[in-house]
Amino acid sequence: MTDDTNASQRRAAGPLSAPGRIKEIASAANPIVKDIRALSQKRHRDETGLFLVEGLKLVLDGLDAGWELATLVVSKAALQGGSEVLTRVVSRAVGIGADVIEASAKVLEAIARRDNPQSAIGVFRRRLTPLSKVALASGEVAVALDRVRDPGNLGTILRTADAVGAKSVILVGDCVDPFSLETVRATMGSIFAVPVVRAKEAEFLAWRQGFSGQIVGTHMTGAVDYRTPDYAAATLLFMGNEQAGLSAEMAGTCDLLVRIPQAGRADSLNLAVATGVMLFEARRKALTL
Repeated sequence: MTDDTNASQRRAAGPLSAPGRIKEIASAANPIVKDIRALSQKRHRDETGLFLVEGLKLVLDGLDAGWELATLVVSKAALQGGSEVLTRVVSRAVGIGADVIEASAKVLEAIARRDNPQSAIGVFRRRLTPLSKVALASGEVAVALDRVRDPGNLGTILRTADAVGAKSVILVGDCVDPFSLETVRATMGSIFAVPVVRAKEAEFLAWRQGFSGQIVGTHMTGAVDYRTPDYAAATLLFMGNEQAGLSAEMAGTCDLLVRIPQAGRADSLNLAVATGVMLFEARRKALTL
């Protein structure tokens, strides 16, 4: 790894003069690149408290939301090509003390693990909200997910929760990591907007005892049409695992079990789609009451 002369000159000239450091890396074998690539593994994310965000828009979303950026990896070619937005993001990153790496195409491909990666990859520090901080007022809604396993489903649910103004997404039990690169991609930036909670089943059951709102779960045995409840109270929508649905114990915590009627031959909906249907119905009812 060598310091880039051009980068050093730009920093000395003034616009990027700040606590952050700018380096050029051309080899995917560089130890810094290896550390960043390791964030594709949950174990490494848990150990470091860091995660990857791919794409200039998502990096900007994170910065605008006030999340801590540790390292910004940018395409050297795009930066030298005069991208004004990328240059401003680099200046902003250095200004807040983040390290900036001007990377070759091979380095970006190695980190993103795909061809034709985007021009910026951010390494952000994770944020999780304690379950004890979850509180809902009348007409507000949050989502709880029982053992969701698919990163695309979780990312889409977070994006939908953001769209309807849901107050949080609670991951109960053995769920997919919300900070995996696949999940973050699917959120389209909503990972920075919706508080995420992780809770063990026993922790959730204890919290449920003090929750004064209603818990509405979707279940194959649900006898109530999902459009029937008024959702005027503080509402936690409880959605089950992709294959098995809500466990018997989690279904037992619900005040009401509902179903989404199926008109065709399909006997179930994709989890993210079903959650979207429930969220928008709850929002529609809350707005009309």
